[in-house]
Amino acid sequence: MATLPPQPKTVRETGLELSMLVELAAKAMYPGAKIPLPVLAGKLRLSIGVMREVLDAMVAEQMAEAGWGGDTDLDLQYHLTAAGKQRAAEYFARCRYAGPAPVTLQAYREVCLRQSTRQADARRIGAAEMAAAFADDHLDVAVCEQLGASLQSSRSLLLYGPSGSGKSTLARKLGQLQQGLVAVPHALLVDQDIIQFYDPLVHLAPSLAARQGENQRSVDARWSLCQRPVVQVGAELSQEMLDLRFDSANGVYQAPPHFMANGGMLVVDDLGRQRVAPADLLNRWTTPLEAGIDQLTADGGHKIGVPFDATLVFVTNYAPQRLLDDASMRRVGYKIQIGALTEQNYRALFRHQCRLLRITHDDAVAEHLLTRLHGPTGRPLLASYPRELLGRICDFASFSGIAPRLTIATLEQAWVSMFAGCVNGFASPSLPPAPYNAYGSDPLLERI
Repeated sequence: MATLPPQPKTVRETGLELSMLVELAAKAMYPGAKIPLPVLAGKLRLSIGVMREVLDAMVAEQMAEAGWGGDTDLDLQYHLTAAGKQRAAEYFARCRYAGPAPVTLQAYREVCLRQSTRQADARRIGAAEMAAAFADDHLDVAVCEQLGASLQSSRSLLLYGPSGSGKSTLARKLGQLQQGLVAVPHALLVDQDIIQFYDPLVHLAPSLAARQGENQRSVDARWSLCQRPVVQVGAELSQEMLDLRFDSANGVYQAPPHFMANGGMLVVDDLGRQRVAPADLLNRWTTPLEAGIDQLTADGGHKIGVPFDATLVFVTNYAPQRLLDDASMRRVGYKIQIGALTEQNYRALFRHQCRLLRITHDDAVAEHLLTRLHGPTGRPLLASYPRELLGRICDFASFSGIAPRLTIATLEQAWVSMFAGCVNGFASPSLPPAPYNAYGSDPLLERI
């Protein structure tokens, strides 16, 4: 269980300069007329004690004024003076960031080290949990064991095999099987620059049960407790995305994907289709991962050493030897081929998908799928086919306004829509020509 750092009670304990906190407070106060002390503390994710120091300094500099709104100092309401508004406008011109106060890079390094999956006492998934997690995928036992071993090691992993074999789905599921939680900062301060880090689409909140016993008032609210992140990138990955990106409109840096994956998993889908050579990607990340430190480049060429601790998972349809030479392949921890399912596992998966989609299973139709559709075309029994075919049956049924039914006609209609135009797309002479309504005659044709 990850723990959030303790709440700073003074400006000194935040690790930030008073001038930085005054700037953030002025920008948070700028839009409104008056703002209560607790509300301003909530905006900056700082304690009341820290905000009192900041506001006292702003009042002393005649940037802000306070007025009573109740019986205690917690009811004080603050507003910017004319001089304070002018200063706030100058702050906005330089940097528009007005969110939670950042944490220092050193504080982030210490937290990353404590919550690394490479720590000897880090919680890891066991064989029973692994088997249960992949029970519905009907994987070969040997493949399941290799996936489990790779998670135990936290080493890099290459999943390869034909398109449709379920590699990307397995990679995402591996990410979901990561054990434990991580503390994630909303923003980082490096020198005088702010790096926006927290992303709610990547850093997902844990369940309420996982947060039981956490005292919200005693922890540093500049951090959020999250599930271990799973960051997925695909063919869109470019060289520019591997480094800090300066957002000139807001005056802050955006963290690269592999940096945001710290404490979790980085999935590179469709390896070989990026605008970066596979070997270059591997070289870019492998050495920094071994050292635990990556060098990011700020404007002007200044290098910033940041923690780098993530599990790399590469997914590709290409044969590995087409992408990487032997030296590069040796740097990949596990190489696992994800191929066609056995006939037994394919039948079980098809039945399972019928149950998920609430379609009544029919053994005779399943047999037709194997012997009359897959068999003559030589199409392998890939894991993505059952759900795709059944999903199309649902699509056609929805269009016709009726409940989906698994029949030879509806299955063949789905098969044609999926493979028409592909090599070996048609399998059976019984397949009717398009257009075809598998649920009955076409009412439009009946009227002609």
